[in-house]
Amino acid sequence: MKKDKVLLLIVCQFFILAGIFLIDTSVNGPAKEQAIDVLFTLLILITVMLIGMRIRTFLQLKQINKAIKRAVQGNLKTRLWTNPDHTLDDIIFSINELIEEAEEIQIQSLQSQQAREKILSGISHDLRTPLTSIIGYIDALKDGIAASETEKQAYLDIISRKSSRLKHLVDELFHMAKIDADEIHLEEEQLDFAEITRESLIAFLPDLKQEAIALHTTIPEKTCFIQADRLSLTRVIGNLLKNALYYGKEGKVLGVELTESANEYQLLIWDQGPGISDQDMPYVFDKMYRVDQSRNQWNKGSGLGLAIAKALVEKQHGKIWVESNPWTRTTFGFSLPKYDEKNLFKKQLRNH
Repeated sequence: MKKDKVLLLIVCQFFILAGIFLIDTSVNGPAKEQAIDVLFTLLILITVMLIGMRIRTFLQLKQINKAIKRAVQGNLKTRLWTNPDHTLDDIIFSINELIEEAEEIQIQSLQSQQAREKILSGISHDLRTPLTSIIGYIDALKDGIAASETEKQAYLDIISRKSSRLKHLVDELFHMAKIDADEIHLEEEQLDFAEITRESLIAFLPDLKQEAIALHTTIPEKTCFIQADRLSLTRVIGNLLKNALYYGKEGKVLGVELTESANEYQLLIWDQGPGISDQDMPYVFDKMYRVDQSRNQWNKGSGLGLAIAKALVEKQHGKIWVESNPWTRTTFGFSLPKYDEKNLFKKQLRNH
């Protein structure tokens, strides 16, 4: 513990005053006056020191008050310095910590605001583009521009495709909003990871055939029990497969591997497409982020699929990651804990 200099000096004053009283009552002769003079001199010095410490403390408190006012007014770069006597060190350290936390909150707030503006801009563009196109084709049909039944049917097919994509985007936005608001209720249960992976792959077989993409799978024949929510798990796998198809189809290969470790299973979905640059790698799971920002990505998805996948995996106590070596192997992987009946029972009790 730090020594309290003020208390020590006050104690010294007390002993000096006691010494003066004792000398005055018990000592006689020339030595008495000399001793009393020495003690009075020490008493004056200690008093001056106490006054000086009081003045320094007052000035330091005044500086602290000014610094706090600057921080309140928005200057969060303000920091307080300690005094040589270290009397107020603990208070100064605590104030500096509060200011640092406030600065971090301010930075996070600005980043969140920028992210919201970016998301709103992206949503506005992604909604306006298909809506404008749909309205244009409808007006063309109303004005009789399509002369033959074949042309009319072609226009209707285009409207149908763009409407379906628009609905998909709106659904993704609502799903992401529910996740952000923590309104997604997950029913964790015992699931066979291998079986659900196979079921998810079946839905993509027509797309793989249409794009002439070879499928390489390594999925164990045995049951791979995990703790997860069925709908969320299916959505995560589907979003990662869609991403691999959209961005990796030039590689003409899609791989799906289910591996096992001591406490979890990992699903790896990889392709041999153009991959992801080091510049884009930190942002691939951000909302509305697309690797190629310069092209119109309406046909490439909503930009929310990977963000939704990440949120759903983390809500189920898992991890998700990406690794990329362009034109060799780009892998999106995620892991989920193995089925544990005791832990699952405890979680269900907490939920109820």
